Amino acid sequence: MDEQVQRLKVLGAGVFSMMLALGIARFAYTPLLPLMQAQAGLGLAEGGWLAAINYAGYLTGALTAASISDLVLKDRLYRIGMVVAVLSTLMMALTTDVWLWAVSRYLAGLSSSASMLLGTGLILNWLIRHNHRPELGIHFSGLGLGIAGCSIVVALLGAVLDWREQWYAFTAIACVLLVPALAWLPAPDSSAVTKTGAPMHDNPPGALFLRLLMAAYFCAGVGYVISATFIVAIVNRLPGLEGQGSWIFLVIGLAAAPTCIVWDLVARRTGELNALLLAAMLQIVGILLPVLIGGVLGTVAGAVLFGGTFMGMVSLVLTMAGRYYPTRPAKMMGRMTISYGAAQILGPAVTGWLGATFGSYAGGLYVAASALGLGVVVLLVLKVVERRDLHAARVAPAA
Repeated sequence: MDEQVQRLKVLGAGVFSMMLALGIARFAYTPLLPLMQAQAGLGLAEGGWLAAINYAGYLTGALTAASISDLVLKDRLYRIGMVVAVLSTLMMALTTDVWLWAVSRYLAGLSSSASMLLGTGLILNWLIRHNHRPELGIHFSGLGLGIAGCSIVVALLGAVLDWREQWYAFTAIACVLLVPALAWLPAPDSSAVTKTGAPMHDNPPGALFLRLLMAAYFCAGVGYVISATFIVAIVNRLPGLEGQGSWIFLVIGLAAAPTCIVWDLVARRTGELNALLLAAMLQIVGILLPVLIGGVLGTVAGAVLFGGTFMGMVSLVLTMAGRYYPTRPAKMMGRMTISYGAAQILGPAVTGWLGATFGSYAGGLYVAASALGLGVVVLLVLKVVERRDLHAARVAPAA
């Protein structure tokens, strides 16, 4: 098979797995959250806790990914995870018991990590092994497409289907996405060389660099999860925007779809850390615009900035993991995602508490922006550490 066609099929497997495991299994919950509150008796605090439980599943998956080196086992768990994504979506329609919903959200979190970490690691390993540029922009576009697709489905079907029927519709779509997500990803190659015979060596960063990067990624996780989980419910309560949350979520998804490709290009010119800094600062503005300016213009502009940055930051960090650990990228991806996943448990729980206390999730946006501001400070320190490490590496051979 032509190498470029094979490359597109491998990337396509990643796109469809993202649409399935994150777009549907994870993010269908966001536009359906207001509907479930109105029709299924889901409370404000329970809505936050279900999101937190989803990320507990994601964190479990991250811990698992960080502990596995065997590519064959990763491939097997990835494929199981895609099937679990379908089943966890179906579970949401089969009950009104909040505890069973919690089990569904936990399993959906596990499947999300299978796509985000195991699938991404397998694809990145394949790209490096076949001497392609180790960039994940096309792969991560699947998340934006999944978010946009979920928003369109809820917006179009909301008038004719209730919350349960929409979960059934998402299950049917998930079954279609499952086929290419499994069929287009080839079995992994465990050899220590690329297809041209070049050896593959890991080049890990210093311990301080890695700890600071994990801290910055934790802050990014808090900033991302609050907005991504609650933006529909928040927008639905803004003056003049009642009921428009699903459309704003669609804007986020459409902005997110090409963003990782754009940030790949930015990183080529500026380096990954400078690209991360720029993305974080733009995301702070995007998070605050809906509550500081409001109205259609402020909310849409905020959605574009948020959608245009949050997946870019994830893609940049996971691409760095592939650059440092080409033979086992999921190891560092898993460690980074433990940090990101912990933030995604804390963020929804805090926001759910704020919602129950003050009657609105909007206060969570200030928490998200503050966390990202702290992340910017950590990234600035990280740049100093990177320069120090590079200088030490240049001096060492001479010594």
